[in-house]
Amino acid sequence: MPKFKRAQSVLVVICTRSGEFLLLRRVRPAGFWQSVTGSLERGELPRLAAAREVYEETGLRVGGGLIDLRHSVLFPIIPAWRSRYAPNVRFNREYWFALILNERRTIQLSVREHLEYRWLPAATAAQFTGSWSNRQAICKMAGLRSAQKPLFYPSFSY
Repeated sequence: MPKFKRAQSVLVVICTRSGEFLLLRRVRPAGFWQSVTGSLERGELPRLAAAREVYEETGLRVGGGLIDLRHSVLFPIIPAWRSRYAPNVRFNREYWFALILNERRTIQLSVREHLEYRWLPAATAAQFTGSWSNRQAICKMAGLRSAQKPLFYPSFSY
């Protein structure tokens, strides 16, 4: 029996107290930047998945610093990635978390997932990310006006 991904994931926005946001450039798709993300494993709670993904993708240990933003979004899974999920699964539930650091930290990238990272001001990070939900989360954290309405919607059919 094939092992399909769970259609639930986490998004963890990492920023500094001075307002710099961490973005990671993915290996695939080319040129795609985002915050820490990842699917929940079977039986895993969102908070535990968020802590695990932060460590796997950045080398940072969250300790007690992980903030549950108590927000989630439902978004369509792009057709190119649907084969990772069980047949007829078309949507993913994403749970939002944040990690606020006192200052920038050196990031230990997961080389199979990411090519580079950047610390960016909120408005730049919001424009740079390829994910509308990630853009919303950054704007919400930074208190930017566009938090209520995504600036970009993916251009694919549902």
